Amino acid sequence: MAASALHNAQWVDEDVPIELISNRARRQRGLIVRNEALAEDEITYVGRLPVTTRARTAFDLGRYLPRGEAIARLDSLMHSQVFSIEDVLLLAKRYRGARGLKALRAALPLVDGGAASPQETWLRLLYIDAGLPRPTTQILIVEGRGRLVRAADMGWEEYMVVSEYDGGQHQTSRRQYIKDIRALRRARELGWIVDQVIKEDRPTEIVERARTALMSRGWKP
Repeated sequence: MAASALHNAQWVDEDVPIELISNRARRQRGLIVRNEALAEDEITYVGRLPVTTRARTAFDLGRYLPRGEAIARLDSLMHSQVFSIEDVLLLAKRYRGARGLKALRAALPLVDGGAASPQETWLRLLYIDAGLPRPTTQILIVEGRGRLVRAADMGWEEYMVVSEYDGGQHQTSRRQYIKDIRALRRARELGWIVDQVIKEDRPTEIVERARTALMSRGWKP
């Protein structure tokens, strides 16, 4: 995670343990030491600090973290700057006996750099795991001659259904909250079904609202 932060991934707390690949380092508080193979082409530099490349960082995130967190971290790494999924899979071929390869291969197809927060990743996976069509991210809602109304968090453009995760921005910025409300109101006027999801919603309720909206627009399970 510390390596991903150095590559400008967001949502990494300052107190996360530093993970070091070494066969000599002494274990101590705040430091996780892994005795693994690391090739020269898997190392880059941020300033003067050696750090695993984006592909190697993704390779490690996908192997060592639980599924939901791994995909959220990979989404954030992809959001900061696109990395090659193929390069990560090549590392999996290079290290055929490495720990966690099955989890990595399952996570990589679900990575989406359009997710702007861990909550958005969680919501996208909720829909996928419930058997709904895979939502796309950052759907552009436009009117007239292409004037942008809103870039929706995720949804199903074919059915004009989108979901917005309300991260409580109204608690920190009244101006942003008003802007969002007006944009979503206009999206509805243009015929879009907009579901605003809050953290207090039950997962089953969130899925059912999306399922109902999609079916109302012609989707058949």
